[in-house]
Amino acid sequence: MAKTPDPGAEQTPRSRFLRFRHATGAQSWGNRPSDLDPQRIHATLKRIGPLFHPRTGLYPARVHGWDNLPAPGSLVISNHSGGTVIPDVWGLMAAWYREHGTDRPLHGLAHEMVFSTARTGRFFAQRGILRATRTMARTILSEHCRDLLVMPGGDLDTWRPFSERWSVDFHGRKGYARISLETGAPVVPIAHAGAHHTLIVLDDGRRLAELLRLPELFRAHIFPIHLSLPYGLAIGPLPHLPPPTALRYRVAPPVHPEPLAPGAEPTQAQIDRLDLLVRTQLQHELNALRETSEAVLDRIDAVVQRARGSAIRMTQRDLHPRELRRFAQEIIGRGKTAVAVAAR
Repeated sequence: MAKTPDPGAEQTPRSRFLRFRHATGAQSWGNRPSDLDPQRIHATLKRIGPLFHPRTGLYPARVHGWDNLPAPGSLVISNHSGGTVIPDVWGLMAAWYREHGTDRPLHGLAHEMVFSTARTGRFFAQRGILRATRTMARTILSEHCRDLLVMPGGDLDTWRPFSERWSVDFHGRKGYARISLETGAPVVPIAHAGAHHTLIVLDDGRRLAELLRLPELFRAHIFPIHLSLPYGLAIGPLPHLPPPTALRYRVAPPVHPEPLAPGAEPTQAQIDRLDLLVRTQLQHELNALRETSEAVLDRIDAVVQRARGSAIRMTQRDLHPRELRRFAQEIIGRGKTAVAVAAR
């Protein structure tokens, strides 16, 4: 019988660059769930939490549907947005701990590049982030019975073109469905919208990434072209400065995997069915977020058009100064209404 890998042991990186880092003695983090430190999480939330406050933050993180979350030990699946800065993850983590506290930790699986240096590896490991391996996922769900966040689309999803921001596409990655079937963990789809409005991705640059051999060297499948701050037009997965944006989430009801017979392996048909159910539910929730966004834009447009009409009427009439003040106050009031609507 093959020996089960030790989740606490160092895992050899799969990219050529990180295998070199591994061989030269770079410290390995992200292999031990016990590295999670509630005090570090509290300290981080104290520093960045105000940024994601649902009412007063620059990036207000608002979650609808917390009551759909089952008992601990669920596999949380979400679409991924916002480039290298990943504001969607920061916002969800801040909202999660604001709602549940550290008594219900949320682990996340991350690309091995996160753990390529001791400084970044230590920082993220102490906040519950782990290497994206199936062994680690099974350990969290089965042995520790903790919640696990997985974004199957990875770099292809977080750097998808702006025109595809309302689409759910995991690019055929279904490992999460196998894990759910093997462990019996329910899948909780959480749709997100907002982070992909902090930059405009013109092209994900997959062909360019292949020419540069990035999949082999760094396990990176993109080399995007995007419009973002502070660069303007930029090439490559550069971290950008996100403008203030509302981060919105919808938690869908859990999707329960088909039960397996003892010792049975999930079939490809079972994996495909579960993946389709999850993606369909996630797309449904993302569509709901889109409808809300478009409704808000329609309301803002209506307010702006009324203000514009008032301004035109004011310029076409010979008004007394008192009437001018009244019209000015009306336009200012409608402008404030538009801002308030956009902030909801």
